[in-house]
Amino acid sequence: MSARQALLQDIARSVLRVPKRDIVRIAIDGVDGAGKTVFADELARALEATGGKVIRASIDGFHNSASIRYRRGRASPEGFFADSYNYEQLRAALLDPLSPGGTRRYRTAVFDHRSDSPISIPEKYADPGSILVFDGIFLHRPELRGYWDFSIFLEVGFHISIPRGAQRGEGSADADAQENRRYVEGQKLYLRDCKPKTVATMTVNNENLAAPHIVI
Repeated sequence: MSARQALLQDIARSVLRVPKRDIVRIAIDGVDGAGKTVFADELARALEATGGKVIRASIDGFHNSASIRYRRGRASPEGFFADSYNYEQLRAALLDPLSPGGTRRYRTAVFDHRSDSPISIPEKYADPGSILVFDGIFLHRPELRGYWDFSIFLEVGFHISIPRGAQRGEGSADADAQENRRYVEGQKLYLRDCKPKTVATMTVNNENLAAPHIVI
């Protein structure tokens, strides 16, 4: 078994020890390029291997429209941090229904940022005992923290995360390039103001993809 697989299995066991509620809600946070989506997918598979029923969703299904995202200017770090996502719809469509006392009727996405238009996907019903595995940036903002029963912050320096993003065709590989300023500085605002490593259940260094390790 690889070091990565062993860590994911350890985390899955920790998740399964979370006090039982109708739905257990797990957040995978980190800067762009930290490896959140892949890590969340792998954790979901590790949980499913134990017989868990997993709901997978991402912040990418809850963008604001371009007119809101860029209302402070396309280069604005403050705009990236403050205006990228529609947290009201995230709560209404997904997080509140899957919270204690919620209806358990949820949708995993409401907006497609590529077409810049709302989407309508069928509402689903979560079985009791299901586990939501949700990935995205900015997940330890004060208005979201209380939703997570278990959360992970993936620690990756910008000198690694930005080139990773560039490999996916997302901008320059140079963390100091002007075209990356909106994203790097916006995420620095988040790290400074929200201090996600201090409130996450655990911090995992994911710089070495073959051997991530728990920091806190």
